[in-house]
This record gives sequence, structure tokens and C-alpha cells, in this order.
Amino acid sequence: MQTFHDKESARQWVWAQRMAGQTVGVVPTMGALHDGHVALAERSVTACDRTIATIFVNPTQFAPNEDLARYPRTLQQDLERLNAAEVDAVFVPAVDEMYLPGFASYVLPPAIAEPWEGAQRPDHYRGVTTIVAKLFHILPASHAFFGHKDYQQARVIQQMVAELDFAIEIEICPTVREPDGLALSSRNRYLTSEEREQSLGLYRALQAAQAAVAEGEDRIAEIESAMRDVLKNHQIDRIDYAIVVDSHDLQPAKRLAELSEGPIALIAAHVGTTRLIDNLKLVVK
Repeated sequence: MQTFHDKESARQWVWAQRMAGQTVGVVPTMGALHDGHVALAERSVTACDRTIATIFVNPTQFAPNEDLARYPRTLQQDLERLNAAEVDAVFVPAVDEMYLPGFASYVLPPAIAEPWEGAQRPDHYRGVTTIVAKLFHILPASHAFFGHKDYQQARVIQQMVAELDFAIEIEICPTVREPDGLALSSRNRYLTSEEREQSLGLYRALQAAQAAVAEGEDRIAEIESAMRDVLKNHQIDRIDYAIVVDSHDLQPAKRLAELSEGPIALIAAHVGTTRLIDNLKLVVK
């Protein structure tokens, strides 16, 4: 597995593969890899002729009061896991390699970025669209792989790619969970053992939403109330949102029947000092 730290070497490697007629998958990450990231890499290895992963903790998507400084950095372990997954190359740039002094050229995210995460974390998605666009320019891959757990982010990137005519195919891969249902996240390592138990409330709240739908509940306010009840039963009182929206445009409605693309339940909540997100597409019979 080759490791690149400068943009030009990484770009030339990808171009060489593409000129040879190879498909190339890119797997953008911020490191601190878990089995969910590895699953993305393995999917790329399976789907594409060559795979390049990226490891870059992107400062422009963190607000001043967020966890940029303490975000876990485990580079050597990450490289070992990617090598074991048979990834061909890794791009690991420094901040000054990605952002010139005085950097001020941002990619404004599409409208789908405005609610929910966008409302809770102003400018977060501006940082996401900017770094992803830069990575797609530096690494002219044919495919890119993102996780379903960050569902709004994945939809933001899909919309950006469509609107700005990037010649790359985006694949959203299933969320990887612990046996008890907790969605894998690099931030899970912040949780104490007690908070780890509390955090199961997110997935159980999503399951409650699915159970309500399976029983024929069509009123979205009632489904959301069931989710909040489960969260509160797990002593999760700081809830940024627990909502059911259209899975395509993330817009709310009063009844499931009003959603054109089917419902998805989205949760963002705080367990201790750790902010967690999760989601589940709801099956309506």
C-alpha cells in the first residue's frame, strides 16, 4: 500500500490508474477508523479496480466550540487497517497541504444542508462540501464511498455532485452497528461505560419509530413522540432533533403518506459530553 502526503503525487497515482483504464474508488475519512470505515474500504476494493483512502481531520467543518483538538488521531493503526483491507493507496495530507495561507474559497452547500445538522452546526456543511470537492479535484476517481450513518452529509454530497457536474459516482453504504445496535462512530470512544449503555437509546428510539409505523401509525408527530420517549427513558435529555422526514429532500410533513420518497428517522442527541447521530429508513407496508 502506497502512502502519499502531497497532492501532486496522489493525483498522479490516480491519473495513472485511470489512464490505464482502471476504475478507482476513493474513501474519504478523518481517521480514527472503525469497522464502518473498513467496510467502506472493502466495498470500494470489491467494486473498483483500485482504491485510495484519505485520512484528513478537516478543520473547516468544526466550529470553534467543537472537538477538533481532541478528535482521535490513530494514524499508524489506521494505515494497518487499510492495508489489511487491501487498499492500494492512502492520501494523508497536512493542513497546509490542503489549505493555502489565507484560504477563502469555499463551496456553498445545497439547500438540503440547511435543516437539522445544518441548523445545529452552522458552516459545518460548508466545510464538508469544500473538502470533498477539493478531494474530488485532487483525486479524479470514478467512485466515492460514504456511510449511511451520516445520512444528511451523504445526501449533501450527492446533491453537490449532481449540481456541479462532478464525473464521479457516489455510493452510500449501510451503517455498521455493534451487536446491540449502537452505530459505529469514532466518537464512541469518548463514552464512559455508563454512557455507552445510555447511547443505546438512539437505536432503540429508531426501532420504536419503525414499530409504530409497522402498527399502522401515519401521524409523524406521534412517531416522533415515541422516539423522544425512548430517548428520555435512557436519560438522554439533550436532544437536538428526533424527527421523521422525506428520505430524498429531508423535508418534514404531518403524515407519512405525504412523503414522496419514503420516510427516514433522524436523531442527534448528546450523551454526556458526546454528540451522537443515527438514522433509520422506515419501512411502510
